[in-house]
Amino acid sequence: MNIIESIAKELNLTVDQVEKTVALIDEGNTIPFIARYRKEVTGSLDDTVLRTLEERLNYLRNIEKRKEEVRNLIDAQGKLTDEIVAAIEAAVTITEVDDIYRPFRPHRKTRASVAREKGLEPLAELLLAQENEYTPSIEEQATAYIDEEKGVKSADEALAGARDIIAEDVSDNAEYRKALRRQTFSYGSLVVRAAKDEDSVYSQYYEYEEPLKKVAPHRVLAINRGEKEEFLKVSVTVPADIVLNYLFNCVVTNPKSPAAQHVTAAVVDSYDRLISPSIEREIRSDMFDAACEGAIKVFADNLSHLLMQSPLKGKTVLGFDPGYVNGCKLAVVDKTGKVVDTGVIYPTKPRQRTEEAKRVLRRMIHTHKVDVIAIGNGTASKESEIFVAELLREIEDDCKYIIISEAGASIYSASKLAAEEFPDFDVMQRSAVSIARRLQDPLAELVKIDPKGIGVGQYQHDMKPARLDEALTGVVEDCVNAVGIDINTASYSLLSYISGINMTSAKNIVKYREENGEFTSRAQLLKVPRIGAKAYEQCAGFLRVPGSKEILDNTAVHPESYETARALIALFGYSADDVRAGHLSSLGAKVREMGVKNVCEKLGVGEPTLLDIIGELEKPGRDLRDTLPPPELRTDVMDLSDLKPDMMLKGTVRNVIDFGAFVDIGVHQDGLVHISELSDRFVKHPSEVVSVGDVVTVRVLAVDVKKKRISLSMKSKKE
Repeated sequence: MNIIESIAKELNLTVDQVEKTVALIDEGNTIPFIARYRKEVTGSLDDTVLRTLEERLNYLRNIEKRKEEVRNLIDAQGKLTDEIVAAIEAAVTITEVDDIYRPFRPHRKTRASVAREKGLEPLAELLLAQENEYTPSIEEQATAYIDEEKGVKSADEALAGARDIIAEDVSDNAEYRKALRRQTFSYGSLVVRAAKDEDSVYSQYYEYEEPLKKVAPHRVLAINRGEKEEFLKVSVTVPADIVLNYLFNCVVTNPKSPAAQHVTAAVVDSYDRLISPSIEREIRSDMFDAACEGAIKVFADNLSHLLMQSPLKGKTVLGFDPGYVNGCKLAVVDKTGKVVDTGVIYPTKPRQRTEEAKRVLRRMIHTHKVDVIAIGNGTASKESEIFVAELLREIEDDCKYIIISEAGASIYSASKLAAEEFPDFDVMQRSAVSIARRLQDPLAELVKIDPKGIGVGQYQHDMKPARLDEALTGVVEDCVNAVGIDINTASYSLLSYISGINMTSAKNIVKYREENGEFTSRAQLLKVPRIGAKAYEQCAGFLRVPGSKEILDNTAVHPESYETARALIALFGYSADDVRAGHLSSLGAKVREMGVKNVCEKLGVGEPTLLDIIGELEKPGRDLRDTLPPPELRTDVMDLSDLKPDMMLKGTVRNVIDFGAFVDIGVHQDGLVHISELSDRFVKHPSEVVSVGDVVTVRVLAVDVKKKRISLSMKSKKE
């Protein structure tokens, strides 16, 4: 089965779909571009499927590359046979390919290689023959290999060397290793014990044992971290009779032979010394990789929902970065995201200049008509919330507050980008701006931060950095391109995630904008250095130019479809002015009335593209995030000690992990809804029920004030 057929079968797609999609990828088209503007070619595959397809394509191509390398390496030794070629072709993983190459690769110095240098290979072959009888006896024949110069001092030493050769040959057999790997995973267990006599967060694993095939991915990651931090000792055990009986059946072909005892001993040594440790490493590595992939998928899903949270548009926001000794830094950001005022107040200990702080905050709210105060959830957040809530009760201004996750704000504040944006601000002032802006437009602000620092994953610092970066970058790209961005206001960090634009091109766009003023059309992009025809094709549809004379420049309609869009507008008697005025809300109904297929034929366009164009013309300049629930604003304050069992509260999902979801219910300590409490029905994974940003109703199960733990439930209460 070739790569195209294999991917089609894995992903339940047609061969034609995969073939055409692979061709698009090989031509240098990006995933967002293919997903949005080549639906007729791919059969409307979405970006998630397309990224999975691309990953499998790269993996399978890497396997093919490794197969070719192994074929050439074995052939160079003059040992390539039809059987080996067939085995290489049948291999489905890189591990299987490497197993085939194992007997042919140059060995470092081993007990077996030393025995071969001593000329003991014929003796090993004699033993493996396992004849019914030996004349003279095996021991007598072994004396012929005694050679003081070569270091063989006795017949026993000669036989020991021969057994070492047999042990290594057994270990190098690809079929044996494949079967033993499968048996170990099927029948083996992960055994964990304490490495230190002290309490730790890993204490639940101090006496832990579970079948390998049942170990949950998050436990694999937790155990690996505990082992890395030297709190745990970890091993893999498997019933010896299962694995050894398999090897005996394969290698000990004549149990009645006088050589059988030597071959049996060699097999036991091979398994204990060579095979078992190697397979344990491989299985644990595979389990870690699988757990990582699962965790990366959860992280990516969480990140996507976080980035796609509803923006708070048209509101003036005051960012409030809490603190103690250095005070609370304030930054007022107007409706366009521009910083119009900053300040520092000391409402908390040790200075606690409360009245002065109230005067400053009251002035800012009144002067700038602040709609919302965004309070960071870090150090001194609780005291700051109490202070803000008290002030809001004293003033007449219509202002509310919200607690915002500070995750990653400090990373941004100390970054080169933040220094370029706000060269005259200190780190905490920049953080206050970031807190305010991430409420106004989460996507535009959060893309400035390394996704690993945003705090919506599990064990992300244990992942393979390259794989994690690849997955998370893909998520950010998909979100940015799905929303589309204003080319005249976007930062270069945001622009760099647009299809076809790299960091250099993004900086060139910003530089061109600064030197020549705002862009007045999409076509003007072609004047920017490093934006050629291919880059323009990939990026144009995702960039918006609100002030352009061409109304289509402020939609997701691609320039290649402008003529089709204009023909569609004219077909139903509309004009560009009607589009600009928003008079095409019934266009879809008129198209259905005429018949979608008829309209497609008249315009010479595919149905997916036609429907996308209609959606854009009906609501030009729309933001798909506007359909999502807005952030929950508050005026009251609640404490952990206020919580009581059976209280019903509204909260916002902050993080989804394998064993449940963490929900912010407004007490500065997220509560855990365990997977078993997420729904009345069986839930395989929490992501089936909740996503980051969801507003949910929860019931308090239990509260541990001392440990700051809150247990919540989303299940119906049984009377």
